[in-house]
Amino acid sequence: MDSAADQQPRRPDRLFSGGERPYDPEDLVMVRGMEPTPERLEKARQMIEKEGPQVIERYLP
Repeated sequence: MDSAADQQPRRPDRLFSGGERPYDPEDLVMVRGMEPTPERLEKARQMIEKEGPQVIERYLP
């Protein structure tokens, strides 16, 4: 019989919030819960350029 500890999901050894790894404007639009459109992709590209890669952290849980 498995113990309760064996049945718990394992956490990853390393957690990433988002800014540590490359992502593209489409990822930023989608993490905001929107469909990628040319206008939204351009705005996301500008946000990344202006605020840096950590801008995605604002939208992650």
